[in-house]
Amino acid sequence: MSKTTISLHRIDDGFNMEATDENGHKVQMDTAPDHGGHNNGVRPMQMLLMGLGGCTAIDVIMILKKQRQEIKDFHINIVADREEGKEPALWYKAHIAFMLKGSIDKDKADRAAELSMQKYCSVAETLRRAGAQITWEVKVN
Repeated sequence: MSKTTISLHRIDDGFNMEATDENGHKVQMDTAPDHGGHNNGVRPMQMLLMGLGGCTAIDVIMILKKQRQEIKDFHINIVADREEGKEPALWYKAHIAFMLKGSIDKDKADRAAELSMQKYCSVAETLRRAGAQITWEVKVN
């Protein structure tokens, strides 16, 4: 088993927190003013989606680089739906659009995304185990 340490520090009189990982990387989190926050950072649930994007991006880029595909631009959009009127309110659906530019074989890009989403991306599997349906599409050039 792998162990990670994250520390959180409150930095204002509301809900603005700074999270720091064991390597010193920092992220600001907050909530909306209508919930008592100051909108000074990413919402924790949105950060989970950002983690999903980062996780799958690393996988896809790594796979394509190993296949000697030349990536000139890489972009991901994630659209997700969250439960309403429930506590906790989970993500129940997410769609990821991979947009790649370069000398990239479309079939290889499709396969890289599929491998990431179905085998390698731990964030995707965490969301799936929580009941989320995750879909994706790949666009090249």
